[in-house]
Amino acid sequence: MTKRGAGLLVIIGAVGLLSLGTVVVLGNVQARLDGAQRPTLANCAPSHPQGAVVNVNLTDRGGMMMGGGNLMMVSVVASPDSVPSGTVTFIATNTGTLNHELLVLPAPADGVGTRVVGSDGKIDEAGSLGEASTSCGRGAGKGISPGTTSWVTLHLAPGNYELLCDEPWHYANGMFTAFSVR
Repeated sequence: MTKRGAGLLVIIGAVGLLSLGTVVVLGNVQARLDGAQRPTLANCAPSHPQGAVVNVNLTDRGGMMMGGGNLMMVSVVASPDSVPSGTVTFIATNTGTLNHELLVLPAPADGVGTRVVGSDGKIDEAGSLGEASTSCGRGAGKGISPGTTSWVTLHLAPGNYELLCDEPWHYANGMFTAFSVR
């Protein structure tokens, strides 16, 4: 078979896979070929997390979010939701279809979910203790892509905290949860 003939077979096979919506895994890269989700990276959690480990699931039902309209369900779930004081590693995994991030802030006096949301759909992040918002990386970035993980390690004193996503309108639509350090 000629190189041109082999190349044609590869193209025909790729078209066939696209029509079936097959998932292909190449090394550490996993991609849905039916267009339903962006390519994702597998196995991107920290290799040696420090201190107490808190797994945080960031998720949504997919679709469009509008300012304060609560048109979709979004959530932040931490497990465990309480740890001893000291070093804590938050491992945030985006299992939704939209970009998300994880911010750790002291809980407001009025309780979680009471922060003021600006006209841009975001809160004031000035009091943030740290964030996980880099796809397959540690610390701050431009958001955690669907199917990927980010993490942040912090030293936390006893107290009440709020874990939240501050992508536009996510907080306003309920993407926050209480977290305590004893």
